[in-house]
Parts: sequence; C-alpha cells; structure tokens
Amino acid sequence: MKALQQDTLKEQIDRQRAALKGMLREPLSQAAQACSGAWGDRADLDAVLAAAFATLPFGNFMYAVDTNGIQVSSNISREGIIDADFGRDRSHRPYMKEAVPAEGFLLSRAYISERAKRPSLTAIQIVRKARGRVLGFVGVDFDLRDLPITRELSHQPTQWRQIKGDPSIRGAVFHQTRSNSVMDQNIDTVLGVVEELMVAHGVYHIILHFSSNRAVAWHIDDPYRYRLLDIQELTDPNSCLAYPRRPYPKNAAVAAGQIRPVLEGLRALRFMDEMLYLRSGTLNIFNGVVGLTFSCDGSHYVPVNEFLDKGAEFWVRGSTLGV
Repeated sequence: MKALQQDTLKEQIDRQRAALKGMLREPLSQAAQACSGAWGDRADLDAVLAAAFATLPFGNFMYAVDTNGIQVSSNISREGIIDADFGRDRSHRPYMKEAVPAEGFLLSRAYISERAKRPSLTAIQIVRKARGRVLGFVGVDFDLRDLPITRELSHQPTQWRQIKGDPSIRGAVFHQTRSNSVMDQNIDTVLGVVEELMVAHGVYHIILHFSSNRAVAWHIDDPYRYRLLDIQELTDPNSCLAYPRRPYPKNAAVAAGQIRPVLEGLRALRFMDEMLYLRSGTLNIFNGVVGLTFSCDGSHYVPVNEFLDKGAEFWVRGSTLGV
C-alpha cells in the first residue's frame, strides 16, 4: 500500500492560518469601514465596535488603536464594554510590530498574551479615511484554544534528525572514557528481556539508559503511564511474567523481526569506542524510529531501516556525531 504523504508541521500550521484568515477578513473589513465614520468620537467608536464584535462567534477583545499604537477605544468583550484599556500603549506588542500587507489585513503570528500568559494571536485591519488616509487599526485578540477550527493531530514525517547537545559536554568528550556499567556487564540478558517484552508482552516504546542501569517502558494496555525498570528487573527474565501476553501489533511500523537487530545495533554503538559511545537508546515500534544519545550529548532520531543499514564504523566518526 502506498504511504500517504505527510505534511510538514509548517504546512499544517499554514493551512490552519489560511482557514482563520478566510473567517476573519470580511468581518474585520466591514468593521473598519464602520469605524472610519466614527473615528475621533470614543462613544460612537465603542458602539460601532460592539456591534461588529457581536457578529464574531469568537474572540476575546476588540478595540481600535491609532497609527502610534495608542488605544482610542474601550475594550469590547463578551461581558460588555471595558474602558480600563483606553489610552493603553500597544505599540510594543508583537502584533503591532508586524508589517501589515497592502490589502490592509494581518493575522499575526502566535504569541504569549501579556495578561493570561497563553498562546494567542491578533487580527489587525487598517482603518482608512476618504482618499485612503490611514486613521489607525481595528484589532481583535484571540485565545488559540477558543478558535473554531478543526485541528488534526500533527503527524511528524519519519526522517533522520540530528540535534546537537550541550557544547560544554562536546568540548570535554575526548577527556572522558566509558565506565563499564552493570547493564554493560549483563547486556545479553538485558537485550533478551527487552526483546521479549516488545515482541510478546505489549511494550511498544522503551528507553535504555546504559550508563545509569535503567530503562523506561510504555505498555500498550496502559499507554499514558511509563514504567521504570531497574537493573534487577532488566537482568531477571522472570520480569516478563509481570506483563500480559499480547500479540505483536499489526499496525506497528517496525517488524517484530527487526527488534533484535535494532537492539544489537544499540549494543554495537555502546561498545564502539571508549570516548564516543552510546549513552541511551530508544525504540518506538509505532514511530518506526530509533533514538540515540551519545557521550558527546549529540542526539539522532533515525528511521529503523536507515539505522539497520549503518554499521558502528559509520557512527564512530566524530563528524557524524557532531564533535
């Protein structure tokens, strides 16, 4: 079956913003035209804004500011007219620092609101007098959680990603050596237990912390909680008896037969070099991604098939690990 093409996060955000612009452009244009005739009279301006705000099914506040960003109206809210912000200087707010397009309408980038401290955005519409002279702007503030758009959960495309860590750790990497941990000493047993848990007992996501002798696991029957496995549990095959038998998920992106090769790949990276070595490794069978964090604090998130194509010699090069 051909895989569906996944949009990037930016493409999904752009699509949502386009939908919002379509909802807001015409109502704000009409409000700006009405405000033009009332400009300079605070009471009339408040009345015009209140009538316009009533046509919007969403929005926290509506107001008018002059060309210097000084508020020349009250705040119009669902609770009524609030006059406390009359004269407020909004020129420093993020939405007033963006360039308004030639057509006079702007949907700002999202920002953190000054009072509620929540992700918000503001729609701005230029108010013009006859002959095109700019009087100021009409603004409407929105709380992102209140916007009436249908948002699908973002799907990240499965691709190789590298993230550099703490520069101070990278700078000291050649002055350290790997200490042989208890997990290292019992690696055959640990990998055998982990494989069994993932193939036959419902564990779908695991993080192996080789240096600190522990693992964090998520089980398909209880996906919202993680389980901490200490070294005693990881080195005792009887631990598998504490997990119910579960068939391997049919919708997993990682085949059951790939789990052992992935784990062997993590073993190879753990022992590949005394200075450049794996500190922790992650496998999620639904993401289809292997996560790697090395002694230089660099992290990689690699699709399983690509990970299996690479040998330890590929990783031991400092340039690959970002040192």
